[in-house]
Amino acid sequence: MAVRITGVKKGSPAARCGIRAGDMLLKIGSKDIADVLDYMYYSAEGRIRLTLKRGDKFLILTVRKGEYDDTGLEFETFLMDKKQSCRNKCVFCFIDQMPRGMRETLYFKDDDARLSFLQGNYVTLTNLTQRDIDRIIEMKLGINVSVHTTNPELRCRMMNNRFAGEKLGYLRQMADGGISMNCQIVLCPGLNDGDELRRTLTDLGELMPHINSIAVVPVGLTKFRSGLYPLNLFDAEGAGKNIDLIEEFQQDFLNRYGTRLVYPSDEFYLTAGRPLPCGEYYEDYPQYENGVGMVRSLSDEFSEALENAPPLTEKREIAVATGAAAYGLICEFADNAQRKFPQLTCHVYKIVNVFFGETITVTGLLTARDIIAQLGGKNLGTELLLSDAMIMRNSDLFLDDLRIADVERALDIKIRTVPNDGGKLLCAMLGK
Repeated sequence: MAVRITGVKKGSPAARCGIRAGDMLLKIGSKDIADVLDYMYYSAEGRIRLTLKRGDKFLILTVRKGEYDDTGLEFETFLMDKKQSCRNKCVFCFIDQMPRGMRETLYFKDDDARLSFLQGNYVTLTNLTQRDIDRIIEMKLGINVSVHTTNPELRCRMMNNRFAGEKLGYLRQMADGGISMNCQIVLCPGLNDGDELRRTLTDLGELMPHINSIAVVPVGLTKFRSGLYPLNLFDAEGAGKNIDLIEEFQQDFLNRYGTRLVYPSDEFYLTAGRPLPCGEYYEDYPQYENGVGMVRSLSDEFSEALENAPPLTEKREIAVATGAAAYGLICEFADNAQRKFPQLTCHVYKIVNVFFGETITVTGLLTARDIIAQLGGKNLGTELLLSDAMIMRNSDLFLDDLRIADVERALDIKIRTVPNDGGKLLCAMLGK
């Protein structure tokens, strides 16, 4: 397979060799190049031989560079070809629960093993072939896997894919090949919880030491589920039962492997009305991006920052808007900050998710329209703080395609977006 070179960085090793935009990259050494993984892996050495096609001519050029240094070639896309899309129709898929009329990119279901290695995305393995697995093992690529269940028949049913069960065999192949894996389980009441969760955790434990961590997260349900598989949310009792089951496995894994390995997401503790564990419980926070330990980390960061914060010398009045799940925590932060700094007035507002439905409580899924509708006429002080999780990465767009400036105009307030970091949140509250 040939990949078109769209640009060559000025002064790069490739430029010094005379490679041009429009050349076709065919091979590095003796290896065919199909995508970014091939390119990165086979171009890592300090001296590489490139086979190119320029028009009707074939060229073989030797490029010298520092080991692991960039060759300087640019391609049409980051992956050098198209993203691989998901072939499943999972009963819990969030994308299937979105309304019509949103921007097209929000409906794309990515299931690309290359992005799992490069960006931490989770993949189901269902669109991988044996050749893909062999390449993962050859290149020693760590991977994140959406397992959900190790019961083959149940996995086929949950994913609506007749191949989903047999693809579980890839887990053993990758473990035997020394591949490091993180796993996630989206838990659905009456489907893969209880005894089925027990089976899944038992099976994954047998793949140690090649499983780094396992996150168990509850299914999220929007109001747009007409015609979809009937699912329910976990209530307090159900959430508590699954926490107990997971903690039973944690103790066993801790005794056998020196790690708790599996973690329930923060949402389970909030739903069950149980206090969140201490920071040490989460070890090195391996599943932070899955909402595991995020609340504890945020709380610890805020407390440490508050203890060491310099005096606030001027009066300051601000507002923070947050989702229902984090509302109590943010209120606690604001109260603690105002006690230490009497000059600070911090209004905290809970935004109910009308767009997706009130069952969606996470801050990152709030829309600009809900913020505008629920904050209109409220006392916002001189600045409104919003989590940057509401904003599309590398842009200023909310999920509903309104921009930060649109919200600022509608509410007549300056907006500051804040990363998910307790120390930075306090700095923003204090105007630092």
